[in-house]
Amino acid sequence: MPTVLSVQSWVACGTVGNTAALFPLQRLGCETWSLNTVAFSNHTGHERWRGDTVPASDIAALFEGISELGVLARCDAVLSGYLGEAETGPVLLDIVARVKAANRRALYCCDPVMGDVGLGYYVRAGIPEFFRDRALALADIVTPNRFELEWLSGRPVRNLADAREAAAALRQSGPAIVLATSLDADADRVAALAAGPDGVWAAETPRLAIEATGCGDAVAALFLAWLLKGKPVPDALATTIAAIYGVIEATMLSGGGELALVAAQDELVAPSRPMSVRRL
Repeated sequence: MPTVLSVQSWVACGTVGNTAALFPLQRLGCETWSLNTVAFSNHTGHERWRGDTVPASDIAALFEGISELGVLARCDAVLSGYLGEAETGPVLLDIVARVKAANRRALYCCDPVMGDVGLGYYVRAGIPEFFRDRALALADIVTPNRFELEWLSGRPVRNLADAREAAAALRQSGPAIVLATSLDADADRVAALAAGPDGVWAAETPRLAIEATGCGDAVAALFLAWLLKGKPVPDALATTIAAIYGVIEATMLSGGGELALVAAQDELVAPSRPMSVRRL
């Protein structure tokens, strides 16, 4: 059973950050540990919210408590997402380094949460630069959306050919595997691209008329879980995109604004709609 330490945001109500990542990891058979970078009532896309960031010193102290249990050698991966404040960046890298020192096979999956197309940046100053200048070099896997892929690679991403080149640039910075999401295939279809040592693959789905927050957090968790369970990159891509598509369809049917992860939990394990990928 793989063990994953997830370092990202927490909301009391809704499914983003750790509330979107932990359940998919658990449903796929991963033991999960978590460190929360913020404690909010709900995600900030709502008109109002309450809460605050968790100070970097508190996150470091909580991790020290985990370390003192002598369990770091059991940790197979660190997953990071929304950081809250730039000061958390060095703490995160220390966590990654110490986990890797305890378990040389441990992976670091970096979801470089910083913004999105149409919204722009929604993180504090210094965080985008931290991901680009420091985190990429230590990451084994990075999972940007289109907006983040453009920022990290320093080039526009207008189509899958651009995304392939941008992913290649990121792989030269450190991570062996890049999963890029929210890409435009055409007017009616969206795509995700996965690039690894053995090649580049793309998966496409119909464009659904819904803006569901937390999809990227869930996708990063699903993709990491399938890799930890031994799937090769193209199979992990296919299963992940099929799963999140099924969850988003269920979310639309429910009429709710939050991802229907619990209602559609069987989609996480065995997606009802098979997904094919093509090699680029």
